[in-house]
Amino acid sequence: MLRWGLLGTGFITHKTAKAIAASNGSEIRTIAGRNSDAVDAFQKEYSIPTVSYGYDEILADPEIDVVYIGLPNHVHHTLTIAAAKAGKAVLSEKSLTTTMEEAQALATAVRTHDTFFVEGFMYLSHPLYARLMEILADGRLGNLRAITGFYSADIWNVTNPLGRGTLYNLGCYPVSLLHLVVQTLCGQDMFATGQLAGLGNVSTHDGTICDAAVTAQFANGVLATLQSTDSYGMEHGFTIAGDKGTLTFVTNPWLPVAGRNHLRWTSYDGEVEDIYVDADHDAFYTQVKMVEASLAAGQKEAQRPSPRLTDSLEIMAFLTEWERQCLAAQQP
Repeated sequence: MLRWGLLGTGFITHKTAKAIAASNGSEIRTIAGRNSDAVDAFQKEYSIPTVSYGYDEILADPEIDVVYIGLPNHVHHTLTIAAAKAGKAVLSEKSLTTTMEEAQALATAVRTHDTFFVEGFMYLSHPLYARLMEILADGRLGNLRAITGFYSADIWNVTNPLGRGTLYNLGCYPVSLLHLVVQTLCGQDMFATGQLAGLGNVSTHDGTICDAAVTAQFANGVLATLQSTDSYGMEHGFTIAGDKGTLTFVTNPWLPVAGRNHLRWTSYDGEVEDIYVDADHDAFYTQVKMVEASLAAGQKEAQRPSPRLTDSLEIMAFLTEWERQCLAAQQP
């Protein structure tokens, strides 16, 4: 049994707690947070043995095997660094951090202390993505030519401005999927060759980027266009275009469900195939099982399609450059 310590009591930690409770290979030992009322309520809801009204105690606890960081992204690096120094395995929510300097410090600590780390792009552990990898490998797309992606959610009034806006909250999802597809079809080194042109709008509410668009061109000529917003809508879209046809996510790529998930293949000669992936569990549960399997195998990071540390750093580099260009465009 893996013994988990959970940091944070927000919405996303509830999702992870339910997934851990549903697994026969894990248990929650401690819930930690700075709001004692929220911590106590969380403990009661999930029948957790112990609580911590701060983070130092949980990181020092020898009975904790894995730390889950469900706190805002601007503290991900400091808590991951502390957990790595304590020899704990870490599952930390996306985005990796909010700056490349923080991301490099996080990566250095994980490597120096030789601890397990994975960024919480939970969707990539879902069976939908094992099926996607099979489709990408079967040749039906031909040569990759273009990718388009869009993610919107009207959540501006509940986001933390320290999280630096839509790119690190929502845009990281299409960027991470773009990364997986380009890497799989074009090789491990291709994503880092991307040249970006980005634009965005700044929120009058908190001064962060609220709407953003980017075009990227990779060294092999593949083009990508992505958009992200937290100021309106509740919509998603992602299409992969090869020179033989397109593959489109019909259901939400970033919230694969327990139940039926839907892809559609369309060849340029008119053939259409609806591809369904049925799953017994949602992506939060499969993410917990991925961590269990990785640690049981003695691995220090997840295996593809879940992100490895180098993958997370490349995704972060894309996001920070996209943000830089959006902000630069605001200057007179």
